[in-house]
This record gives sequence, structure tokens and C-alpha cells, in this order.
Amino acid sequence: MKIFNFTAVLLFLAVGLTSCSTVQVASDYDQKVDFNQYKSFAFFKPGIDKADISDLDKKRILRAIEEKMTAKGFTKSEEPDLLVSIFTKTKENINIYQNNRYGYGYGWGWYPWYWGAGHNTVSTTSEGTLYIDLIDSQGKELVWQGMGTAALAKEVNKKQERINEIVGKILEKYPPGQSK
Repeated sequence: MKIFNFTAVLLFLAVGLTSCSTVQVASDYDQKVDFNQYKSFAFFKPGIDKADISDLDKKRILRAIEEKMTAKGFTKSEEPDLLVSIFTKTKENINIYQNNRYGYGYGWGWYPWYWGAGHNTVSTTSEGTLYIDLIDSQGKELVWQGMGTAALAKEVNKKQERINEIVGKILEKYPPGQSK
């Protein structure tokens, strides 16, 4: 029985740790557009100003997008082929872990001595969704949209790293039809 409990705890930890680091991504695009025509980009300020996040996080996201677009061969320009806009959504997840132990004696885990009813642990995590829109600058039409959902970093020194990961995963999907 102890082996089963230990295995269950290890499995729970493995799932918990990997679920925090994953980024779920999706993209959509106009199938009639030739994406090879786009060579330059600029940020679409009116769209970015509407994003409901702090100015510091906006800067982090824009830095990450600029880095990834430049790595893909794009140049930042005053007369761009593509306009880049972003918007975000966030939600709080509440996790309740129940421990319904009864009895007395020596146990394993956080509460080695227990008596009576079990206890519950409640935690919250923030999950964010970032949308990156690429808009044709001539026709002012959306030609590509990427979306990434992931748990957000709470520590300030980890935020840029996490945002880089999310933006990188989203922009892996651009241009459409291109494999890694």
C-alpha cells in the first residue's frame, strides 16, 4: 500500500510540474494569402493600447515578439508589410486538494501525526491567453492569428522568460504550413 501511495504522489507531482510548463497553442489564417510577400513589420499601437495588461507586461511581450520576428527574417520598419497587434485574457483557477484521512498514529507527508478528520488545501493559479494578430498593412485585414494559453509566472524575474516561451510557441506556427 505504501508503494502505491508513493507512486501516486510521484505521478501527481510529475503531472503538476509538466502542466505548469506547457503552452497550448493554436493558429488560424487566411488561406488565400501568400505569406512569402511579407518581409517587414511594425507594432499596431491602437490595438496594443487596448490590451488589458500592465505596461510592463506589454513591453515584455513586444520585446519577445520583436526578437522572434527578427529571428524569422523580418525587419522592423516605418513602412511595414505586416502590423502586429496583441490582446490578452486571464482567468484564475482554484485548485482544492482533499485529504480525507481519519484515525491516529504516525503518517507520511506534510502532517506526520494526525487525528480525526482530514484537511483540504486550496491554491490558485493564474492562466493567461495571448493572441498575436498579424494584419496586412495595405488592406488592413487580419491575415494570421496565433493564440497561446499557459500558466503565468508570479515571480518578476521569471516573467520575461515565461513570456518568451509563450510567444516562441505561438510564432512557431507562423508562417502557416511551415514545419519546424
